[in-house]
Amino acid sequence: MRESDRSERPGTDPQEPLSQRSLECACLTPVLPAHAHRLKLVLALTAGFMVVEALAGWVANSLALLADAGHMLSDVMAIGLALFAAWIAQRPATPAKTYGYLRIEILAALVNGAALFVLAGFIVWEAVRRFVAPPAVEPRILFGVGALGLLANVVALRLLHAGHKHSLNVRGAYLHVAGDLLGSVGAMGAGAVILFTGWSVVDPLVSILVALLIVWSGGRLVRDSVEILLEATPRHISMREVEQQIASIPGVSNVHDLHVWTLTSGVVAMSGHAVVGDPANNQKVLEAVQNRMADLGIAHVTMQLEQDDTCGGQGNDGAEQGGSGREH
Repeated sequence: MRESDRSERPGTDPQEPLSQRSLECACLTPVLPAHAHRLKLVLALTAGFMVVEALAGWVANSLALLADAGHMLSDVMAIGLALFAAWIAQRPATPAKTYGYLRIEILAALVNGAALFVLAGFIVWEAVRRFVAPPAVEPRILFGVGALGLLANVVALRLLHAGHKHSLNVRGAYLHVAGDLLGSVGAMGAGAVILFTGWSVVDPLVSILVALLIVWSGGRLVRDSVEILLEATPRHISMREVEQQIASIPGVSNVHDLHVWTLTSGVVAMSGHAVVGDPANNQKVLEAVQNRMADLGIAHVTMQLEQDDTCGGQGNDGAEQGGSGREH
């Protein structure tokens, strides 16, 4: 028995009880089409400038530019994975994969985060070598390419800003680009210092700062991805508030076995049991649970109703609101 947000499937009878009709949730796309279009623009911009920066770093013998180009490579990976996740998530669910491929986005983000740690380690290793024997660096190229990178990253951030709060991979790309922006500022600063003082050691120093930014971005991605894969309670959801909201519904005498988890970016699910006294109130209780959970940002709700005298036995009325839930 299913119910969802507020939009009915075509062909359903609006007069049919909620506990006996099936509704669709329209919020199961990891990356919205508008966000996907912006991701493609950022992908083209980032990939193009990454090549320019890598070539300039090679010519100028600047590890700072090469490190920032490496960070941009991670941006390209992040955006490519996000677009792939958005594409594959459109594939329909099957009896074997009842949630479809929604978690592909999370797996992609985890791989991306782990790759960032590897990249940061390589940059630090090369920077240490350059501290020992600092090579000659062309400061004018370093400063000029850093300035162009700053401009490119500002444009990319503007394109990604609208979606970075709704998708984990869009947010990952946003964090990468933000790190690149700081890396570009660092490259400009390093170029200016080397130009006026000749201190080539500034180049590997800026590279290590970029590596730290990469570690910070990767750490956040890995942490968030692991929490979702472990089905941890989302950080913005209070389990105490969820329980209190359900327990305060008229007719509900007890709440237990509550679980709240994230299916994929922006899609939160909940399952639980509620004990009610009068079976005649079941429909009203289900509707109240649906509305209160929607106010908390929970799209998928599976609630099993139990009668006071038959808790866990006959007379249980299970209802699923907003899509699929977990089995107990």
